[in-house]
Amino acid sequence: MRSVEDLEDRLSTPRSELVEDLRHVDGDIMVLGASGKLGPSLVRLAVRAVEQAGTGARVLAVSRFGAPGSAEAMRATGAEVIAADIADDRALEELPDARNVVFLVGAKFGSDGNEAGTWETNAYLPGRVARRFAASRISALSTGNVYPLVPVSGGGATEETPPEPVGEYAMSCLGRERVLQAASQQRGTPMSIIRLNYAVEMRYGVLVDIASSIVAGEPVDLTTGFVNVVWQGYANDVTLRALRHASSPPFVLNLTGPETLSVRQVAEQLASSVGKPVTFTGQEAETALLSNASRCHGLFGYPQLTVAELIDATAYWVGAGLPTHGKPTKFQRRDGKF
Repeated sequence: MRSVEDLEDRLSTPRSELVEDLRHVDGDIMVLGASGKLGPSLVRLAVRAVEQAGTGARVLAVSRFGAPGSAEAMRATGAEVIAADIADDRALEELPDARNVVFLVGAKFGSDGNEAGTWETNAYLPGRVARRFAASRISALSTGNVYPLVPVSGGGATEETPPEPVGEYAMSCLGRERVLQAASQQRGTPMSIIRLNYAVEMRYGVLVDIASSIVAGEPVDLTTGFVNVVWQGYANDVTLRALRHASSPPFVLNLTGPETLSVRQVAEQLASSVGKPVTFTGQEAETALLSNASRCHGLFGYPQLTVAELIDATAYWVGAGLPTHGKPTKFQRRDGKF
């Protein structure tokens, strides 16, 4: 992956398993939050997979599309674009019906200091969406932040680990899950709730954060010394395929890579690849935000790209000064303030 065009193509190339699953998912697919960080690549993936599946389903991309040219770029993928602010009751009600809804809307960055707005987006809005699309099946993105920090040697939190969110952002995300669960139980709406952490591609994610610090000559903080990462293309794939597993009460799934990665070792590999020294600050804590995605891998297979491939691609991308999203994950934070 040496260019944005190549990266976008890799992110949106469907695996045969996704194509087959979408053959068994009847109806159109509506993506809410289509212009966010994940949305554009997921929409492109859905369009290409539906085309290969030959079902004739439409992919409807819904967002405010506030950035110049974003609606046109989305339309060029083959999706039907609907510019709407679904936080507005009338706009939400006026959306067309869709048999399948992928709910990507969420607030994380800037949530510290905007707690009320974070709760409104992450907990109140999902309930309204669930009411509007009570007759649909819904795949809703959540986060591994709903879990507590766990011992780094324990293999990560499983779907059976009781939630214990740290900080208001994480609490609001658990609020989203509880509201969706209640809606599913009350109305019988089939849902999948996807607890994702941390998705990476060459413009965003934990690996970009670490590589950017090295290139800038800044020390890498080791306090949160272990992380999970997963290729964004795989995250998109699983989020779409989870539509086929939607149920009431909701199907809950951890989504991340199979490894627990040492931040120190990843930093040393990135530094070697970019040809720059790395320095460290802090000492590895005994706990971290880690998830066990064995259920996910059993159902959907392993990510297309290995950690070694992701590290190599990220080192080239950041070292070459190619464009990034400029949104640090803040994975180092242990107090839940983002």
